[in-house]
Amino acid sequence: MPTEQQRAAPDATPGLSEHEATRRLAVHGPNVIAARQPTPWWRRVWWQIRDPLIVVLLAAAALTLATGDLADAAVIILVITVNTTAGYIQEVKAEHAVAALSAMSAPAARVLRGGADRSVAASDVVPGDLILLAEGDIVPADARVVEAVRLLADESSLTGESAPVAKEVGEGSQPPLLAAGTVVVRGRGRAVVTATGSDSTLGRIATMVTRAPGPTPLQQRLAAFGRLLAAVTVALCAVVLALGLVRGQPVELMVVAAISLAVAAVPESLPAAVTLSLALGARRMAARHAIVRRLPAVETLGSVTVLASDKTGTLTEGRMLAERLWTPTGRATVTGSGYAPADRLERAGSTVSPEDAPDLVALLEAAVLCNDAALQPPDQGDSAWRALGDPTEAALLAAAAGLGLDKTAIDRRLPRIQEVPFDRRRKRMTTIHRLPAGGLRVVCKGAPESVLRPDEVLSTDAALCERAVALADEWSAEGYRVLAIASADIPEQEAPRERWESQLSLVGLVGILDPPREASRATLATCREAGITPLLITGDHPLTATAVARRLGIVADADQVTTGERLREGSSGQLTGSRVYARTSPEQKLDIIRAWHTAGHVVAMTGDGVNDGPALRHADIGVAMGRRGTEVARQAADLVLADDNLATVVSAVEEGRRIYANVRRYLLYALTGGTAEILVMLIGPFMGLALPLLPAQILWINLLTHGLPGVALGAEPVEPGVMRRPARPPEQSVLGAGLWPRILAMGVVVTAGTLAVGVWAQLTGRPWQSLVFLVLGATQLGVALGSRSRPRSLANPFLLAAVAAALALQVAGILLPPLRSLLGTEPLAWPDLALGLASVCWGYLAMRVQSRFFRAAPADQRGGLQSR
Repeated sequence: MPTEQQRAAPDATPGLSEHEATRRLAVHGPNVIAARQPTPWWRRVWWQIRDPLIVVLLAAAALTLATGDLADAAVIILVITVNTTAGYIQEVKAEHAVAALSAMSAPAARVLRGGADRSVAASDVVPGDLILLAEGDIVPADARVVEAVRLLADESSLTGESAPVAKEVGEGSQPPLLAAGTVVVRGRGRAVVTATGSDSTLGRIATMVTRAPGPTPLQQRLAAFGRLLAAVTVALCAVVLALGLVRGQPVELMVVAAISLAVAAVPESLPAAVTLSLALGARRMAARHAIVRRLPAVETLGSVTVLASDKTGTLTEGRMLAERLWTPTGRATVTGSGYAPADRLERAGSTVSPEDAPDLVALLEAAVLCNDAALQPPDQGDSAWRALGDPTEAALLAAAAGLGLDKTAIDRRLPRIQEVPFDRRRKRMTTIHRLPAGGLRVVCKGAPESVLRPDEVLSTDAALCERAVALADEWSAEGYRVLAIASADIPEQEAPRERWESQLSLVGLVGILDPPREASRATLATCREAGITPLLITGDHPLTATAVARRLGIVADADQVTTGERLREGSSGQLTGSRVYARTSPEQKLDIIRAWHTAGHVVAMTGDGVNDGPALRHADIGVAMGRRGTEVARQAADLVLADDNLATVVSAVEEGRRIYANVRRYLLYALTGGTAEILVMLIGPFMGLALPLLPAQILWINLLTHGLPGVALGAEPVEPGVMRRPARPPEQSVLGAGLWPRILAMGVVVTAGTLAVGVWAQLTGRPWQSLVFLVLGATQLGVALGSRSRPRSLANPFLLAAVAAALALQVAGILLPPLRSLLGTEPLAWPDLALGLASVCWGYLAMRVQSRFFRAAPADQRGGLQSR
């Protein structure tokens, strides 16, 4: 037994030892450690600032300060502040929301210490403790069973196995183990704690979860883009500086002009545009019952090429359904959902009533008698029926209720007087009931190989038994858990115990399964249409996994199915060669995710169990179920589905693609302007325009065009048909798929229009520099209008307002004397002013023409990863 020192509660101070932290993580989930050691605010802020996007923004602010333009610098610093604050608030709100969903923890455990029954904190349980378990208890630690009375444990959160597992103490055998985090669904027992913390099954899994998330695909692409842009910008600005000095321009003026061009070339509102798009995406997802725990994770789903999913509770309902019935008279099917009374029973396409099918009444009445479960109707806080006891037995009750059979009434009419409990060796359960008119009814329920035994259990003829065995094998191959039910009425004086399970008549078979969710097939079909390869990774039986995968269209044949045993033996070939992985351990799930990632895919993993935690954390994006999900799964995930609806993942993929499209839309717009400004400064002198723009004019144009209009592009709605395109290649640059040529083409178009007006104005004696200033800014704003995803609608009115405001300020730089003095512009005649404003149409038309051409040969679809 543990010493008093061992039993002492651990110190609840921030300085937790690694073992103690891991133990609390294993028992309660990572939120407990976070509660004891809250993340300092300054660390959260640092995480936001070190983002590559913010680094680009800080560089732009430094360059702006170097020019002495405090107003521009203040705007950029304001963007940094807003961006950091938004990310900080989103992270804190997400953590609070996930904490509110917390449902799986074991706050207390019953232990026997000093001969007394005590309730202690689950985190205080130590090896050697004798724990007492009853129905509904969560096992607080790994333990060896020393006493069991019809003890049944739900291990689905650890193993993925749909059916609960019986725990018995057999003579001369090694007592079975209970794993931490599993749930007692029936019976009672005692067990000696063998392992806690990082040594327990749950602890070993939790240890694999403790890994900091890496950068998202978008962050990696933008970081690479930032490095490339910096190098190109410095080189071009050096060329502008050199050309100016060669033409005899003042050194100070050309240095300031070169720095101004550098500021213009850096799309400093990119982080703000990305943050706005991500925040809007997170807001939309929250409205669809999906909680985003890391803001960049919203975009990551748009990059997904592989969707790996757990089975139990994710693709399936996580509730057993008695779907198929067979009696010697014929077959029937049961339709329903969860543990609610069956909607109807059908035979030969017609609904069955009790009067029409006495054979089905006899089968289901026997299933109700040999049954220890109960059904709990919905209460005010829950709309679903719940199983009390073995879910398999609850499924039998739901099917019987579909024929109007009530367990309470049947038990009152045929009271149970004796029973032979189920055990794993016999694989059957037998109950004895008193008949109203005298005599006894024996009902036996169990595995087909245990019940369908002529001359031992059954008196049924061998031919009928062979039919039943063949059908049971057929159903088992389709993933059903098959139960055989037999019964007999005998005189009470002829009922010695040794004869209870002999000379019985076969009543029928029941095929039970965890049915796929209704929305899962449509969801996975949408994924395949979007070029996303669906995978099924489960700890359940291969036949069950294959049956579910076939129903959902994940696989068509058994060649695409492998098992954890084959993975251990190395006989399964490449890890990426299968679509269904059954009987897998948490470590193997992790290996599968890593293999697909190494193969160049962006992998999303969905799950709800503790055994899914490591894979959720190491996937590019982890998606956990909020209602059924364990705390370990929720804390390891990037996205939590509060409604447990897999269809929400498809919505998130669409949202991610919208965000990525808006990032590329912004880059096309911003880099078009930067390219045009550099080209105007480079080519203008060769066309007689000595210094096309002054530094202050460059900064003003940059401020107006890259400011609100650029940010507003991040709020553009999703393009039609985005989910009918293949996923983009993971290795594709953010400027890939033809974006660079588009930027250069549009930059040339804007440059050509600007220089044409400038040369014309110079030849006709007009204020050519002011016209160049007006035309260049107005044309870029026209490009912004032409960049809209739905140009002929009022979607995203923020962009329309931002362009109108920016255009008004651009005109104000010509009309208002204070701004003319600041920018070095000259007043323009009204016809010249109208010509400059008309250049908005030039930018808009040019953008729409190239967009239409681009849609005619969408580069995004070339090289996409098709679902295999």
